[in-house]
Amino acid sequence: MKGKTLSRRERQIMDILYQRGRASASEILAALADPPSYSAVRAKLRVLEEKGHVRHEAEELHYVYVPTTARDTARRSALRHMLSTFFDGSVEQTVAALLDLSAAELSEQDLDRIGHLIDDARREAQKKED
Repeated sequence: MKGKTLSRRERQIMDILYQRGRASASEILAALADPPSYSAVRAKLRVLEEKGHVRHEAEELHYVYVPTTARDTARRSALRHMLSTFFDGSVEQTVAALLDLSAAELSEQDLDRIGHLIDDARREAQKKED
């Protein structure tokens, strides 16, 4: 099983890899805000590989790193972790917090899409009850 907890820097590296699909240590270093040393990036990549989050491929004279989990799968896992850690497993509290954070930025179309997602969830729950 993959190591669940990622440090801030490991999350930043994973974000870069998910955005690019694949990257060398030097490309990751160039993309990091407030970058550490090159050897520190290589060390973090080794840790991420040990945790099972990335794998490397030899390409010419260097390694290229690739995420081992699809971004959508990683997103769901992170969301489940956040839900249990910060919201006691409550979807309602999580959604309320997200809406509170972004209420001023939500357009009428955003609210309509969220409403449709809620309606879909209600229909799915009803199917399970029947």
